[in-house]
Amino acid sequence: MTEQRTALVTGGNRGIGLEVCRQLAERGLRVILTARDRAKADAAAKTLDTGDVVPARLDATDPVSVRTLAADLARRGVHVDVLVNNAAVLVGEASGVLETTIEELRTTFETNLFGVVLVSQAFVPGMVERRYGRVVNVSSQAGQLASMGTYAPAYSMSKAALNAFTRQLAAATERRNVLVNSANPGWVRTAMGGPSAPRSVEQGAETLVWLATLPARGPTGGFFSERKPIDW
Repeated sequence: MTEQRTALVTGGNRGIGLEVCRQLAERGLRVILTARDRAKADAAAKTLDTGDVVPARLDATDPVSVRTLAADLARRGVHVDVLVNNAAVLVGEASGVLETTIEELRTTFETNLFGVVLVSQAFVPGMVERRYGRVVNVSSQAGQLASMGTYAPAYSMSKAALNAFTRQLAAATERRNVLVNSANPGWVRTAMGGPSAPRSVEQGAETLVWLATLPARGPTGGFFSERKPIDW
């Protein structure tokens, strides 16, 4: 009998994160659907009528929250095999780089980079020890250095930094069957993307779910869009 894998999704209560939870549960994974507010996690989990979905509170920017969830899962004997770092914020979108405040930068990096590092430090060592893990860092074309312009400086810089963390983590876990990649979901119709975005949440989640369920010897340390590698 094949062991059931467990996936933890940050910011899983809406948008792309919720759709990733749905698709992973449909593939037979146990899914830990997390949100900063436990009531929102509970409500979101109830909307999913498929698979094994467990709501949980996780504020990726709060070390105590991260440690508390990690300890609770360990106490219950739950091992996180797949980590989808989806939680993100977009502030100061209309500001130019010379007008972006340091506070906007701090707020953005706190969630989009530091939170990802905190959560990864809590759960990736167990993947290395068990010699199985899949880490998906939800990035954006806005963080692509090859095409970067003036859009949302704090957000764009944070996603470029997230891509750098992806490279670091992939190198640190090399040859341990822990595959770490960044994904660009595209411009998606969510609360962040807005109603004019051309892509559905199902389309936005597809590459993330593919990376979360890669077979052994799959790619690591890459940046992907529509399942294809793209320039950093």
